[in-house]
Amino acid sequence: LTPPLGWNSWNSFGCGVTEAQVRQAADAMVSSGMRDAGYRYIVVDDCWFDPQRDASGNLRANATKFPGGMKALGDYIHGKGLKFGIYQVPGDRTGAQTSGAYPGSTGSLGHEAQD
Repeated sequence: LTPPLGWNSWNSFGCGVTEAQVRQAADAMVSSGMRDAGYRYIVVDDCWFDPQRDASGNLRANATKFPGGMKALGDYIHGKGLKFGIYQVPGDRTGAQTSGAYPGSTGSLGHEAQD
């Protein structure tokens, strides 16, 4: 079995990740031939979300960094024949939030079914 292969935003951008960078990575995955060689995943790691959940407790994209939203980004990635993943944690704060690198407390603890 070949392990799942792909690209993860953390290694390149950390908390500085933006929608434009992720779209560029998806484009590069296709144009470079990596998709055809078996690389299938585009994963947006930590810091993609707004530091606060909405009034209903839902996660939402950081509107400054991801102005098109995660659904549109996922549709773009899927349209390239790739799979889309986003980071979340089972605790109350993500890794970047725990270290103080990103504000908020938006882990999935208490929101598991909702997320």
